Amino acid sequence: MASSSQPEEGYAVLQRLSTSFQDRPQSSQVSIGESQTSVPADSRTTLPKTEIDEYTRQYLASPTKRKRGPVFWLSFLVAFVVVVLAIILPVYFLVIKKDDSSSQASSGGSGNNGTDSGNDGHGSGPSTSGAITGGDGSEVTLEDGSKFKYSNQFGGFWVADPSDPFGAGGKPNSWTPALNESWTYGKDRINGVGLGGWFVLEPFISPALFQKYPDATDEWTLSEAMAADTAGGGLNQLEEHYKTFIIEKDFAEIAGAGLNWVRLPIPFWAIDKWDGEPFLEKVCWKYILKALSWARKYGLRVNLDLHTIPGSQSGYNHSGKGSGQVNFMYGPMGVANAQRALNYIRIITEFISQPEYQDVVQMFGIMNEAVIGVIGRDALTSFYREVHDMIRGITGVGEGKGFYISIHDGFEEDMTQWDAFLAGSDRVVLDRHPYTSFSRSTFDDPIATGTGADAGGVWVDTACAWADESVRLSGTFGFNYAGEWSNGYNDCGLFLTGVGGTQTYGGDCSAWEDATTWDDSTKAGVAAFNAAQMDALKDYFFWTWKIGKSAAGTVQAPLWSYQLGLEDGWILKDPRKAKGKCGDLPEFDGDYQPYMTGGAGAGTITAAAAGTPFPPAQINGVDVPVTELPQYTSTGSVHTLPGPSATVNGWFDAQDTGLAPTPIPGCAYPDPWNAVDAAIPTGCGADAADPDPPTTSRTTTSVPIETPTDEDE
Repeated sequence: MASSSQPEEGYAVLQRLSTSFQDRPQSSQVSIGESQTSVPADSRTTLPKTEIDEYTRQYLASPTKRKRGPVFWLSFLVAFVVVVLAIILPVYFLVIKKDDSSSQASSGGSGNNGTDSGNDGHGSGPSTSGAITGGDGSEVTLEDGSKFKYSNQFGGFWVADPSDPFGAGGKPNSWTPALNESWTYGKDRINGVGLGGWFVLEPFISPALFQKYPDATDEWTLSEAMAADTAGGGLNQLEEHYKTFIIEKDFAEIAGAGLNWVRLPIPFWAIDKWDGEPFLEKVCWKYILKALSWARKYGLRVNLDLHTIPGSQSGYNHSGKGSGQVNFMYGPMGVANAQRALNYIRIITEFISQPEYQDVVQMFGIMNEAVIGVIGRDALTSFYREVHDMIRGITGVGEGKGFYISIHDGFEEDMTQWDAFLAGSDRVVLDRHPYTSFSRSTFDDPIATGTGADAGGVWVDTACAWADESVRLSGTFGFNYAGEWSNGYNDCGLFLTGVGGTQTYGGDCSAWEDATTWDDSTKAGVAAFNAAQMDALKDYFFWTWKIGKSAAGTVQAPLWSYQLGLEDGWILKDPRKAKGKCGDLPEFDGDYQPYMTGGAGAGTITAAAAGTPFPPAQINGVDVPVTELPQYTSTGSVHTLPGPSATVNGWFDAQDTGLAPTPIPGCAYPDPWNAVDAAIPTGCGADAADPDPPTTSRTTTSVPIETPTDEDE
């Protein structure tokens, strides 16, 4: 074989691969022209195709002056094929494999961001993908210029494309579908973590913030204390927390840990706040956008969770105000607060339904931990039905049209109450939070029971038993998952039960506030409990990824930190290895009723639940009809959420022109956060609200945030 023939064969391989690549249907967001292409192979930007061709003609296709032996050319060809495969495979997921889910979703509603131009509004004609990408061992440069080495032993890779910031993104591991591929609930497994304490503060997750202000017990009182401390930075101290508590490297580490989803709690004051509310409004939104961008970069799906509700849906400190009062769908201001909540859910829905975010935000938790025992099943059902109809009126009905809607089980003791809940709904899933730590038990059974097969003691069996209910609900309700769980088998941990809270644990809690004191038996017990929960729950989000250090400089709730558990060895570095920990468990076959996944019968909920109008005729906590309770009038401006650039306007459905709730002029409303015992004012009920308000233009009141460029990355 002549020495010049081998290079020409190598060039032919490149040409065949290039031709095959260009003949495939192209992404609607990344177009590859005939004269120029860019294919991500590692963390460097690759050459345009014209330069590759020129390089090949000059250095590969021309006869060489020095004669090469057959061993040389065989080695060259093998190396060449390896390099080509390294180039083509990431491109396959970045561009070729990208499906038409965005266009399907936009066609399901009347979104003004939908387009048939083939470029989703991000430009027209051929464009160059300036993507950079890398796998295990590649170098990632952060916005501040610092760098870190990406570690991912599971075949995952990251992708950053400044020319197409809403492209296909990365892939967290080899077994998880890429963002542009279909996710099959019940068969593909959610292995996720919550990003608690980032945008919705909790004392036990960010203890140092609360230790600085000892009288603060929740975000309400912390915000008041910070605002009064102008010398110490005022309320803007919270922005520093947003900047530093979770950063891009955390998303990379989550993907590298074999995980594939994040649950991202957000507050309603990311949109706005009303007079009398002390929160730092709107500022966290730009960091939420960063979170969504990082999730795309590393291929992580997002369950966006609205954690706070006006008036509080739980009375817990993570609802905004931990006063113990529930003023949502309960008491004199119950309906008015629900009206505000509906508007916030609507605004978030409009934003994440845009084509730019449909592939990343694939689930929306509309309200965290609404306590059904206080609110009541009928009132909560009424609200959930109203939310469902509102959301599907925006996204459209059926598979591929918008995200899955997640509702919490309300800590219902009798889970059969959720059987066939709102049958005929469209892709509604159930979020459960199986904790042992808040049972008010003394937790006498030890978890440190040795390092062998008996490690974890009775707590392993406790966790394994959770599988039964999950499988049963899969057949009677539909897809259900554990939105929160932890390694906290007891109630120990700094501020876990609140600032000034008490524990019922019968032993010494200080031992559980310092993981450096744990012996091998303790670590083995926690690890066994962790693996059993993973095996039993199957689809889950551990709560939470990170616990911040206390003023003492240590993590004082270590049972709740996934990150620390990975570092110190009581959480599996590969979550798949948990399978089998519980032995033979009941299994759901993954075949849900068609309506549960957007198939036949989806969207018939209104007819099926005709007896659950919103608002209901009566709610708990008052003895008068709902029509006499204070309500708001829909005549206010809608504060839409801004996108990272002018091409993302924050509103998917151009036909959704309704206005926002606002107080009725002259009405003396009770404090919406402290109204349980308040007198009911007159002249503020349903008759005083305008049933047919005019429409007006929406306003975007936040400042748009620029998407980081490749130089920033």
